Amino acid sequence: MSNKINLVLTVLLVICGLSLVNAQYQARHLFIELERSQSQARQLDIEWAQLQLDQSTLGKHARIEQIARGDLNMVPLTATRTQYLSPEEGK
Repeated sequence: MSNKINLVLTVLLVICGLSLVNAQYQARHLFIELERSQSQARQLDIEWAQLQLDQSTLGKHARIEQIARGDLNMVPLTATRTQYLSPEEGK
C-alpha cells in the first residue's frame, strides 16, 4: 500500500515539475514577444514623428512657392496680367 502511495506521489511530482517547466517556457516566450512588440512600437513612434516633421516641412508656403517658381516656372499674379471676363451683352 505504501509503495502505491509513493508511486502516485512520484507521478504527481513529475507532472507538477513538467507543468512548471512548461509554464516557465511559455512565460519566457511571451516576454520575448512583448519585448519585440515594444521595440516595434518605439520604431513606429519614431517613424510617425519623422513623417509629421516631413509633412510640416513640405507644406510650408515658402517651399511651395520655391517649387512653383523653380520647377514649374510660375510667376506671381499681378494686376497687369489679370484678365477679367464679363458676359457678352445682347446674346
